[in-house]
Amino acid sequence: MILVLAILLVAILILLVRCIVIVPQSNAFVVERLGVYKTTWEAGLHLRTPFIERVARRVSLKEEAADFQPQPVITRDNVTMMIDTVVFFQVFDAKLYAYGVSRPIQAIENLSATTLRDIIGSMTLDETLTSRDTINSRITASLDESTDRWGIKVNRVELKNIEPPLEIRQAMEKQMKADREKRASILLAEGEKQAAITRAEGEKESAILRAEAVKQQRIREAEGEAQALLTVQKAQADAIRMINEAAPSQSMLALRSMEAMEKVADGQATKLIVPSDMQNLAATVASIQEIAGGTAAK
Repeated sequence: MILVLAILLVAILILLVRCIVIVPQSNAFVVERLGVYKTTWEAGLHLRTPFIERVARRVSLKEEAADFQPQPVITRDNVTMMIDTVVFFQVFDAKLYAYGVSRPIQAIENLSATTLRDIIGSMTLDETLTSRDTINSRITASLDESTDRWGIKVNRVELKNIEPPLEIRQAMEKQMKADREKRASILLAEGEKQAAITRAEGEKESAILRAEAVKQQRIREAEGEAQALLTVQKAQADAIRMINEAAPSQSMLALRSMEAMEKVADGQATKLIVPSDMQNLAATVASIQEIAGGTAAK
């Protein structure tokens, strides 16, 4: 009897534990009573009636990404391309999601392919390759409107890859290569131009510096010559002043004149200029002799 009671108690505990349901955050549980939808449990602690109620569907309310396989589409100018898409969606109504459609992801994929064919079919190849954002917006709006009855909100659709036919890809690669070479040539030319400008500016600065150096050198030389000339003139002025202050006699001046004439006669000159007043010269010589005689007597 004790064993039976223990088994019964354990069974009751297990049953009570199974009646307690905890819904995690960002999730919703669809609950049915006797096979009929009863309610939707949000995150938190809930109790269910055993054998009568059951959790029919556990639904995640987080944003999900569905990556679909490439789909063949034909443009308005009859070019077949392969385009694969990524759809970002989020469940906002767990009841509609559970009972609105049997396979929601597959339904979204089929709807996305149909919508993509309709949009691309109204555009040319060039428009398709250059209007990716426009295509994304149009697909997103169309899918979001169609999936409302399934409890699904399509947040955005991204064209993951657009693959044109092989011959078009080759032509595009050639064009891209030509564009790259053109840009490289332009950049090279710009670089050479900038280098030439830099060299010219450097040569200009160098020439200016050289001219400035020559100018400064000439200024210093001129200042030196002027200073030398001023020094000579000052020396001569000082000599004249000293002579004037000494008050030399006529005899001394005559003697200095003779010494000067003697130096001139000893020079390399082929001509000698003699004063025309010979009497004065003779008188000068006599005075010199008297001075010389008086010196010898002493």
